[in-house]
Amino acid sequence: MGGIVVISLSLLSLGPERKVKCYNEYFVNGYVFHTEEYGHGRKTYNSVVCIKGSTSSEFEVDYYGRLEEVIKLQYHSEQNIVFLFKYYWYDTTDRGIRVDPHYGLVEINSKARHHNVNDVFVFTKQCQQVYYTYTPSFRKHRSRVDWLSVLKTKPRVVSRLFRMRTKTQV
Repeated sequence: MGGIVVISLSLLSLGPERKVKCYNEYFVNGYVFHTEEYGHGRKTYNSVVCIKGSTSSEFEVDYYGRLEEVIKLQYHSEQNIVFLFKYYWYDTTDRGIRVDPHYGLVEINSKARHHNVNDVFVFTKQCQQVYYTYTPSFRKHRSRVDWLSVLKTKPRVVSRLFRMRTKTQV
């Protein structure tokens, strides 16, 4: 058994293969995720995500974004496969997110992009699906037109066999 572990670690140390696969959709944690491009025009909007996070302070910070790509990396072995989501992240500072103290409703500024554009990938297992909606009373106020309310969704059981559709091969 020790030899198998050494071989697996050796294969991982080589890094991923140069060839990756990209998908339009992916099923994980009870959610079906679509890339934003693939989901455009569909009845359900499945490209929005929340990642639970924390900072060095005592406050927890959740991160919100829109799915751009689903990427499959393989590490020189059939057993060593990793799926990643590439996201367009929204700013989580005071200018990009706020929480109503009375109701706990989270709002994000859809025009405020996260500045660290080098940190765009997450493991698929970290994701929780949410959706964004305009709060009807905010449409009257032009200063708040870019703000979206975040609503969390519950995972669903998918009865049909889910098949990933390959988008491109790079």
